[in-house]
Amino acid sequence: MPTENLKRCSWAGNDPLYMDYHDNEWGKEVHDDKTLFEFLVLESAQAGLSWITILRRREGYRKAFADFDVYKVAAFTDKDVERLMQDTGIIRNRFKILAAINNAKLFIEVQKEFGSFDKYLYSFMPNGKPIINHSNSIPASTPISDTISKDMKKRGFKFFGTTICYAHMQATGMVNDHVPDCSFK
Repeated sequence: MPTENLKRCSWAGNDPLYMDYHDNEWGKEVHDDKTLFEFLVLESAQAGLSWITILRRREGYRKAFADFDVYKVAAFTDKDVERLMQDTGIIRNRFKILAAINNAKLFIEVQKEFGSFDKYLYSFMPNGKPIINHSNSIPASTPISDTISKDMKKRGFKFFGTTICYAHMQATGMVNDHVPDCSFK
């Protein structure tokens, strides 16, 4: 069936990049720590901006942040920060760049403590399983995203409040918020 005959969640609009993200990634379960780190960096960069702005720079982020290799990013130096501040392929916000490096270091600590970042995140989920909503009302945050973001803040993570946390949960399939008539649920 051609994709133009399929129904999508309204937020996907008609931008091909947004539609592809909606159809192939959003709400799909991810348990790979590298991908979870990628979305941690991207969602944190998105704070205060639209998601499409970050999606359009995703390849720039991939290049700038060592293909989202958490160990390489954790080892970034002041020289790397200055290099990133000149990189037009990403959002050149010093605080967000420093947060990505800080969060990489903390991500590794969480991996050591829990065995994987995935196990850490799913320790907050009911029965360790994703939530499938299929409601016409999509929240900006939930009590679970509140709890996760508070715990991450306590651990020192930056740019990961409850709204960003919930977006991360949606992006990585911890929550599936496709509306009931969406063909991609």
